[in-house]
Amino acid sequence: MTDINFTEPLCNKAGVRRMKKANLRIDMTPMVDLGFLLISFFIFTTEISKPAITNLYIPHAGDSTRIADSKSLTFLLYNNDKVFYYYGNTEAAIHNKQILQTSYSEIMGLGNIIRQKQIELEKRKVDKKELVILIKPGNEYSYKNIVNTLDEMLINEVTRYSIVDVGRDEESFLKGMIGNHSPIIFFRS
Repeated sequence: MTDINFTEPLCNKAGVRRMKKANLRIDMTPMVDLGFLLISFFIFTTEISKPAITNLYIPHAGDSTRIADSKSLTFLLYNNDKVFYYYGNTEAAIHNKQILQTSYSEIMGLGNIIRQKQIELEKRKVDKKELVILIKPGNEYSYKNIVNTLDEMLINEVTRYSIVDVGRDEESFLKGMIGNHSPIIFFRS
């Protein structure tokens, strides 16, 4: 605990009076014990964070479900973080050259495309939750890109999305675009 020691003056001369010095020594052991008890209490009572799980819904084999072209958005994932997207029907998008390229950028990437489509649906008085997104990874995609795409689905509160195989037309488009050494230029219409 706390000890107070009083020292007597060293010399007793007549007429000179010295003040008594008090040495104060504080024992910090109880405070350190209390600190460790508090730390261990908070460590044992806090919940350890559990990894979040993303639900992934893959369509069953069988008849395909018809999606309205105005409510659909398709992402084609390819290697080197290349992402192509189009609205509506595959054949019409390829024929009209309306397959556009984007990235995983926070500002102008996938999330921005999703938000623009949701705003467009709301302007037409359609609930934004009716947006259906098809994620089609190509043959040379990376796992990181799929995870980033699924993260964008969660961030933008997309409730209807699915990972689907790439069709023949889309595969030939990807091979043609990536195999072409000329610069890829896309125009938004």
